[in-house]
Amino acid sequence: MPALTSRPYAGDADREAILALVRAAGRGDLAPADVRELLCLPAVQAQTRLWLDESGRPVGYGLVDHYSNLHWAFEQPEAFAAVEADLVAWGADCVRRLPDADDAGEPRSLDASAGEDDPGRIAFLERHGFVRQPMLSLYLERPLDGPLPAPTLPPGFTIRPLDGAREIEAVVALHRAAFGTEYMTVEERRAMMSGPGYDPALDLVAVAPNGRLAAYCLCGIDSEASARAGQTVGYTDPVACHPGFQRRGLARALLLAGCALLQARGATLARLGTSSENRGMQAAAGSAGFQRSGVTLWFARPVDPGGD
Repeated sequence: MPALTSRPYAGDADREAILALVRAAGRGDLAPADVRELLCLPAVQAQTRLWLDESGRPVGYGLVDHYSNLHWAFEQPEAFAAVEADLVAWGADCVRRLPDADDAGEPRSLDASAGEDDPGRIAFLERHGFVRQPMLSLYLERPLDGPLPAPTLPPGFTIRPLDGAREIEAVVALHRAAFGTEYMTVEERRAMMSGPGYDPALDLVAVAPNGRLAAYCLCGIDSEASARAGQTVGYTDPVACHPGFQRRGLARALLLAGCALLQARGATLARLGTSSENRGMQAAAGSAGFQRSGVTLWFARPVDPGGD
């Protein structure tokens, strides 16, 4: 096939081209809603690239998010095979340019994922020096076609929707405390709340008796997944619980409250994702009736600060 060219991301038209590629790929690692959220962030836009055919039409894209994860989709295997080495080299350069890439003593890696049932993607990663990691991403789901248990809260706790922009900083602080990282930002949370499928009534928080935000669960209807599944599919993640309020059943209560709201909106299936290392979330989801439905493997490729 003729040689492909590439260029940086250049705005809304490119976003729509990428969304079309993601939908056509079918089994990529990002859902369209994830792409929309990521491309709201200028830092991610700066690390997104499109590959074009001889007519200038986008036939593939690559994106390195702010967690150093490489994402991609190409409309034809032949196009991907022609540029896969360039894609990896470009991704490694993106990691080198990240703001904290020069931190002393901190090894850097370009990370990527593959479904456990996607041998082609796994082979590509291993061919280019990616090494499988112990952590997995687990996907769980529960049917919503029958009665649901009522949420049970500790005395004095309540569940309500997040109070919009007024509580963004508080919910970001909650997320950071729950996961012990600084990754979540006000900018990213605002992007999550600006998507076309965001429903403020489904952005739930558990509130302590003193008014403090103790936990949250962001729910919604996944229109893309619903179209593929032929039924209305909802999601109930991310879920986060502040360390000072864990082991009180708040995550389970939020999941059940979210499921009830999704059911009232016609959803017949609820889904969530979590890490294999997050035993607490797995236990909470299991107690709320969720069962495992899929697994994603993670891989890492060391990045030499001086160039590969």
